[in-house]
Amino acid sequence: MQAYALRDSAVVVLEQERPQPGRTYVLKIRDLPGDDKPREKLIKYGPENLSVHELLAVIINTGTVKEDVLNMASRVVKEYGERALSVQKNAASLARDLDIPLVKAAQIVAVGELGRRFYERKATGPALLRTAKDVYRYAAEMARLPKEHLRGIYLNSHHRVIHDEVISIGTINANLIHPREVFKPAIEYGAAAVILVHNHPSGVVKPSQADIDVTRQLVAVGNMVGIHLVDHIIVGAGKFSSIEVDYG
Repeated sequence: MQAYALRDSAVVVLEQERPQPGRTYVLKIRDLPGDDKPREKLIKYGPENLSVHELLAVIINTGTVKEDVLNMASRVVKEYGERALSVQKNAASLARDLDIPLVKAAQIVAVGELGRRFYERKATGPALLRTAKDVYRYAAEMARLPKEHLRGIYLNSHHRVIHDEVISIGTINANLIHPREVFKPAIEYGAAAVILVHNHPSGVVKPSQADIDVTRQLVAVGNMVGIHLVDHIIVGAGKFSSIEVDYG
């Protein structure tokens, strides 16, 4: 494969304690046995025995009037994806995309930042993306997301990832994706190039005309601002495709 060349869970109980015909009761975290509550489970058994959404529930701490904390945590992980969630730095964007309170989005972003500061300085360094297959391996978890996500992966001149963020959630459309949203992070982080990745929940990875139109538009803008759009990868269940980006 040719290498890139860079330019410079809720449980429904059918009866309440006082049954009311025709109504259901959603089991909340307070109804769980003590050892099954995420915080208590962490204290007793250790964090390695908690699922990702249980760990997130410990961080978020409380739910809202309309959504229990475990339901919220499970939905956040399912709709946003673990990797995308771990690299998100914009609390306002996260709150808006997932319809959660800003303070809870800020808690998630803060934990992600701590993780990066504690563990990113490994001997192996940041991820190295030289081919479309490298990108697919890096972002393969997107194939499991129930909605379309468009991500920007920003590279330095040595093909290494220096920033990664979700640009939009929803159907990809050239009229909805503004080039500013794609290239602003590139300028902010001093990126030499950007790779776009988005998922098709259907599993079909053939690019649509909208995918091609978005790519064509962004290649032209990248040429004007001097930031190379290296590739646009579509991921599906166990497979991927690369959109041709050399439009001159």
